[in-house]
Parts: sequence; structure tokens; C-alpha cells
Amino acid sequence: MNRETSLVPSLSVRGEFPAIAGWHYLDSAATAQKPQAMIDAVTAAYARDYATVHRGVYERSAVMTQSFEDARGAIARFLGAGSPNEIVFTRGATEAINLVAQSLPRVGRDRVLVSALEHHSNIVPWQLAGYTLDVVPLTDDGRIDLDAAESMVSERHRVVALAHVSNVLGSILDATRAADMAHSKGALLLLDGCQAAPRIPVDVSAIGCDFYAVSGHKLYGPTGIGALWGRTALLEAMPPYQGGGAMIDRVTFERTTFLPPPSRFEAGTPHIVGAVGLHAAIDWIGKVGLDAIHAHEAALVAECRSALRGMNDIQLFGPADSAGIVSFAMRGVHPHDIGTILDDEGIAIRAGHHCAQPLMDRLGVPATARASFAAFSDSSDIEALLRGLDKVRRIFS
Repeated sequence: MNRETSLVPSLSVRGEFPAIAGWHYLDSAATAQKPQAMIDAVTAAYARDYATVHRGVYERSAVMTQSFEDARGAIARFLGAGSPNEIVFTRGATEAINLVAQSLPRVGRDRVLVSALEHHSNIVPWQLAGYTLDVVPLTDDGRIDLDAAESMVSERHRVVALAHVSNVLGSILDATRAADMAHSKGALLLLDGCQAAPRIPVDVSAIGCDFYAVSGHKLYGPTGIGALWGRTALLEAMPPYQGGGAMIDRVTFERTTFLPPPSRFEAGTPHIVGAVGLHAAIDWIGKVGLDAIHAHEAALVAECRSALRGMNDIQLFGPADSAGIVSFAMRGVHPHDIGTILDDEGIAIRAGHHCAQPLMDRLGVPATARASFAAFSDSSDIEALLRGLDKVRRIFS
């Protein structure tokens, strides 16, 4: 592959990511690297601005509280929410889904409709909460089969819980159709937006979903911070599932009353600096533009899949128009061996079941190798991947 003839546009942001200098990082679906603007915001928050929030009567606490709540507002705007009070800070999308699974009133419904490609974080919380799962199959090219879903959803389903973008296959859900389908039977739609939010524009109001979960570290932000968006009426009907400081109205030994959402779901001291860092990351994404990021990643996926498709020992998974993710297998080589050899060449990919073991069963493989792109990726990463795979081939030949 000749980089001079590559059709992949450059966003010219690679230099803003200090941790990837001299490294080909192709594991952004697991966690994104961090732009300097986000790193600077976190450093300043700890080194200059740090104080507790919502409690102190001193000025710095008030300033930090404002920064914390400004972050909530930024996430609300980023997701197209109607109000910042529809945003609950969590440790990530996993906690966000667990919150809904544990707190949502069931109203006589005991089933959840998921798909065969879901991450474990959109399977296990529903099981722990005592729901029965019904599983929507996939189309031949690795998309959630919404035709099948429409025939499966019923009045017994409380929630339809689906990945907006698959973390293994990169397939994009027709989320608006999924919302209409769920609502036709009185069910709610929860979307796992971990892979979608960093890659494509999200507007929860336009989609018509009821809950949306995101993780900050996949959005170029810090670990340990994420958010749940939920419709106001739904959040108001949900009791807290964790108790502690900050989320209470009045505590006595006989009875406790709770603050309205989102505070009632944010027990204890929050990840203050994480929220500040996530705000900075969202601002950075806004500066670059999600449309530009999506176009950039789509071009890289097309280039990568085209190169891999020409190798007769490579099996590709997922649709051709996957969002930023390319999963593959090499005949006769375990993905862990591929990942280890590539690491020796300065290339980082993910190898394993990607917290999607039911999907591996569906694909008929124990694991896949996964290359995932981000705004900072470019054609040199693909060239390095291809060189690395040549080395894998030589070693195992």
C-alpha cells in the first residue's frame, strides 16, 4: 500500500495525542487515547482548581461545583438531551445499564429483548436483576435483525436493550426503527452507546430512545466516568439502588427521603475531575467534528478491509460499512498469537472474545483479532498492521 495514493483524509490531530508517538495504536474500541487538551484539563483540575462539590460554602468549592455541573450540561448537549437533569453521572456505561436494570419499575413485565452481538455489560446486568432474556439473531453480514426483532417483541418485554454500534463487528443499528419497534409493544429502548458516541452523531431526542449509556474513556476522556441519559419521567419513577451521602433529602433512623434525579442516583463523592476531563474531551470532539471523525474512520475501515480481503488466509467479520472497527481471523493462528507478534512490532490490537462470548459462539470462533480506529489513526497504522501480519504469516508458515 502506498500512502501517497491513499484516499484516506487526514484530520491532522495525531500530534495532539502524546501517548501514541512512535506507536501504532489500533485498540480504540477498548479505550481511546487522550488528547493533550483533555490531559491539561485534568491536570489543572487537580493541581489548581480542586475542591469538593455540592457541599462546601467556600468559593473554590462553588467554582468546582459549577465546573462539575457544566460538564453535565455539555454531555446533555452532546447527546441531544432536553435537560442536564436527564444526565446521571456513573462510572461508565456498565454502571449505567446496571442502574436501569436494578431501579426500573417492572410494571408486570419480566423480559428483556437483547441481540446476539451484545457486550456482556448489556447481558449480565439484566440477568442479575432477574429478567428473562430473549435474543434477536443477526443478519448474514452481522447486523441486528430488526425484522426478527419485530416478530419477537411482546407486551412481556420491559426493555429492548441493544448496542447502537457493535464493539466487535462495528455494525450500526437503525436506532430510530428500534425505538418504534420497542414502543409498539409498550417496551422501552435502552441503547448501549459506548462505540457509537465517539464515532457518529447521537441525538437521543431524534432517535426516540428512552435510555442511552456512554463511557467517558471511549470518548477520549478519563476512565471511571460515564453517563446515563434517561427520560425525566422514567428517572423520576426510579428509586435509587445505592445509598450514601449527596443523594439524600433527609435522613433519620426511621426513614430516609431522596433528592430528585439525577442527584438520587449519584451516591457519595463523585468523580469530580473525571467529569471535568470528560467535558474537555467532548469539547475537543466538537472542535474536530463527529461527522469528520466518522468519515475519517469509515475511509480507514474501507482501506483496511480492502487490503485484508485480498489475503486468502484472512476471514473478515461484520459489514463493509462498519463504524471504525475491523474484526478478522487468520487461518491456523490464534488471535492471541497475532496480537503478541504485532505487539513486538509496535502495533496494538485487541485479541480475544471482546466481552462478547455469545457473539463468538454465533461466529463459530473462540476469538477474533480486532483493529479499531479513532480520529488520530491514519494509513500508516494500516501499513504497519499489514507488515505485522506478514510477519505472523512467516512465523506460522
